[in-house]
Amino acid sequence: MQATTQLIHSIPVDPLTGAIAVPIYQTSTFVQEAPGVNKGYDYARTGNPTRAILESLIAQLEGGSTGAAFASGLAAIDAVVKLLQTGDEIIAVNDIYGGAYRLFEQVYAKFGITTHYVDTTNPDAVSHALTSKTRLIWIETPTNPTLKITDIRAIARIAKAHGCLLCVDNTFASPALQQPLLLGADLVVHSGTKYLGGHSDLIAGLVVTAEPELGQKIKFLQNASGAILAPFDSFLLIRGIETLHLRVRQHCASARAIAAFLENHPAVNKVYYPGLVKHPGHNVAAGQSKGFGGIVSFSLKEDTLAAATAFVTSTELFKLAESLGGIKSLVSHPAAMTHKTIPAEKRKAAGVTDSLIRLSAGLEDTEDLIDDLRQALDRLTIKAEIKSNSNKKQAILN
Repeated sequence: MQATTQLIHSIPVDPLTGAIAVPIYQTSTFVQEAPGVNKGYDYARTGNPTRAILESLIAQLEGGSTGAAFASGLAAIDAVVKLLQTGDEIIAVNDIYGGAYRLFEQVYAKFGITTHYVDTTNPDAVSHALTSKTRLIWIETPTNPTLKITDIRAIARIAKAHGCLLCVDNTFASPALQQPLLLGADLVVHSGTKYLGGHSDLIAGLVVTAEPELGQKIKFLQNASGAILAPFDSFLLIRGIETLHLRVRQHCASARAIAAFLENHPAVNKVYYPGLVKHPGHNVAAGQSKGFGGIVSFSLKEDTLAAATAFVTSTELFKLAESLGGIKSLVSHPAAMTHKTIPAEKRKAAGVTDSLIRLSAGLEDTEDLIDDLRQALDRLTIKAEIKSNSNKKQAILN
């Protein structure tokens, strides 16, 4: 059975009413027959039928044992870090999501959990960074926003040999393209806000574990800390997931075409997209993913904040906003938006330059999206030519 068919028919019909859509159990508590005797639920923070279906669904999609739904992607990341204790160390990808960096450095560092940032595309760099205190390896692949690719199998072997956990942020790929648990990871996290939800109408986070025992630890932390996903948002996320494979297929198709277009535009310096054969992670991505995703990043030849700002405020279909993975195309400037909490020197060392721009290809017609990018880039080219001619005239006059 194909993945799309299996997904659709793994969402159960309501056994009480026959409703084909998952019901929203909008309740805080559940009546008990006697103290401790109930129908599987007692209090909605601990468990809710709508959320339970979502958690089962994401576990199935990722090929894991246990799923847990949280109020945001960062709440999901927070739950994973809470598996650690004072004195433990994390090895994290250096091209890391700004929110994760903020959590590691401004929240957990003061509790004695230290994070070392390395280029995880190089397994040797990960091995050399290991210490006797390393308990968690944290990777994103593709990374946000320079779309570096880490070999999940290779890092999983290192993690297992060292006896530490491997967690993969699978937000950019989604389980429609990549299943890290089947490649050896211990945990997967998602910002469900992005491709899983798909409609830019909810905030959600998910954790999936390979082993039931680890899953129970996450579920304990979910209940103890209380950052659970509400029933209505769980319903919205289920509804979004129903069309995941179809949406991702179109996102990928548009992204490939956009990357090819950008490569040939005179205002563009470098294009970051794993689907390009010359991308350094292309072969690894092809070996562990079913596609190359819907995100394209690129830098401008004029590597300035002013040029980047001029571009992101000139697009019409690509809306300037945080987030990604929705049906409407988005553009962002990581240095000033998603990654502004990371010190400038660290950002630039990871490839997040002042002119780096991230695109999230939506579900609009691909040619319309390319036309929008063309007009915005052409404006930059014209401005650059005018500036150059003005400088030449000034030089002659001097």
